[in-house]
Amino acid sequence: MDLTQRLRDRVAVITGGASGIGLATAHRLAAEGAKVVIGDVDPIAGEAAAQAVDGLFVKVDVTDKDAVDNLFDTAAAELGSVDIAFNNAGISPADDDSIEITELPAWERVQDVNLKSVYLCSRAALRHMVPQQRGSIINTASFVAVLGSATSQISYTASKGGVLAMSRELGVQFARQGIRVNALCPGPVNTPLLQELFAKDPERAQRRLIHIPVGRFAEPEELAAAVAFLASDDASFITGSTFLVDGGISSAYVTPL
Repeated sequence: MDLTQRLRDRVAVITGGASGIGLATAHRLAAEGAKVVIGDVDPIAGEAAAQAVDGLFVKVDVTDKDAVDNLFDTAAAELGSVDIAFNNAGISPADDDSIEITELPAWERVQDVNLKSVYLCSRAALRHMVPQQRGSIINTASFVAVLGSATSQISYTASKGGVLAMSRELGVQFARQGIRVNALCPGPVNTPLLQELFAKDPERAQRRLIHIPVGRFAEPEELAAAVAFLASDDASFITGSTFLVDGGISSAYVTPL
C-alpha cells in the first residue's frame, strides 16, 4: 500500500489547524493525499498553514454556530465534500485551575471553546456526511477524560470528559450510516500550549512527566499519525472508541525504573 495516497482526494477539515496538533495533522493528512481545509481564529497563522499544505483557510470562531457552519459549507462548496472532520480546537487558560479558585467566566469560556465547539463542528460535519453515507470524525478529548488529576484544570477536564462521551454516542448513532466518530485522547503533548503552561509552573510539569512510562511528552507528529489512521480505511472497524495516545500514562500504576 502506498501510504502517501491513503487519503487521496478526501477533504479534511481541521479546526485549530494553525498550530500544535492541528498543524502537524494538516501536514500529515496532506502528505497522505487529502485536501486540507484549515479552520482557525488566527488569520495570519491560518493562511500560512494553509499555504504550507496547499490547502484552504477559513477563519472561524469555533464557538459561533454561523461561523462553524460556514467553515464546513465552504469546504464542501469549494472542494466537493466533507470526508474527514478533525475537531481539535481547544484552550487551557491559566485561570482554569482548581475548582476552589476557578470562577464562572473561566469555566464558561473553556466549555464554549472545548466542548460546545465539538458539538457545533460535529453537527456541521454530519450535515454533509449523512447524505454521502460516509465520513470520519475525530474529536480531540484528552487522557484527563479517563484519569483524575490533582493538578487540576477543572473546566478543561470536564470539557474533555464531555467530548469523550459525546464522541462515543455519535459513533454508535451514526455507525450504520457509514460514519465513524472517535475520540482522540492525547497524553501531555509538546505543543506551544503546554510549553507556555509549564514554563509558568515547572513543578506542575514535572508532576505530570514523572507518571509517563515512556519518560517524555508526546510530539504533535505522533498525534497526527493517529489522526491519519483514524481518518483512513485502515480504521474502518473502529468507531465510538477512546483512542488513547498517552505514552502509557493511563495504564500505569508505577513507572519503570
